[in-house]
Amino acid sequence: MKFTVDHPVVVAGHDEALVSAAGMTRVAQAVEEYGFDAISFSEHPAPSYKWMSSGGHQSLDQTSALSFCAAVTSRVRLMTYLMVLPYHNPFFAAKALSTVDVLSGGRLTVVAGTGYLRSEFLALNVDMDQRNELFDESLEVMRGVWTEVPFAYTGKHFTARGVASLPGPVQAGGPPVLIGGNSSLARARAARNQGWSPIMVAPEVTKTSRTPGIATIAELAGQVKEVRDAAAAAGGDPDALVIQVHTPQTSYLQQHGKTSVEEHRDHLGQLAEAGVDWFVLRPPGDSVDGTVEALHQYAEAFVGQ
Repeated sequence: MKFTVDHPVVVAGHDEALVSAAGMTRVAQAVEEYGFDAISFSEHPAPSYKWMSSGGHQSLDQTSALSFCAAVTSRVRLMTYLMVLPYHNPFFAAKALSTVDVLSGGRLTVVAGTGYLRSEFLALNVDMDQRNELFDESLEVMRGVWTEVPFAYTGKHFTARGVASLPGPVQAGGPPVLIGGNSSLARARAARNQGWSPIMVAPEVTKTSRTPGIATIAELAGQVKEVRDAAAAAGGDPDALVIQVHTPQTSYLQQHGKTSVEEHRDHLGQLAEAGVDWFVLRPPGDSVDGTVEALHQYAEAFVGQ
């Protein structure tokens, strides 16, 4: 199992020092030093105050935060978890992501999704009802501009003639793209890209995020098999797909002993048997020292086991 550490800016009431230059450096370097595999940042550029006040979370600009982390690390992967593609002009997004990939020496992984927060779509002047077609067209444009020079495109929403977006990304073909979301459409997209990044939660919890729930590991295992089978049917390599999951135990370090070490290790083992490669971990955000110490303890118990 590999581990993505979701930066604790997403934790309610986090210590503001975690988003200072010194705090960010300590956390990013701890993620690398203790053997974790990636550090990630979410995206909410203009959420409503209502959402923030009822369980939402703060965020940083993803590519800026990842570029900062690139400068203070040398090994750990840098992940958008997740980037809402319909929010962006894909040429701007491709350039920003290419820049992170170049400056990090090819360490970027993109997890991309369609988004769900209607108030945010409104604030960004993006038609939420068109988010699926915007997503698909944006991903086509990004792939194209990463791989073709010059690049031409004619779509419903975007047009380009003879574009040259240079320097291109370090990773051939552009950074790997995992598809976030639990829907059948997300799984179909995942099979055509480099992997899938669902959230394992009960259906009633996912109503606000407008995606189906995944209640059990057995249900998740069936859907992982579906993604891999679809990739194979399309001529791809099903074993090359990356499956990353967020579960209720993603907050294991914040649960204050409610889940034992043995129970969590069993949880990780069941996920591995279900075909999961990467697990998302959210450390506590009470202080920089507390976050770093929690990561150290988790690494000693679970990383590399």
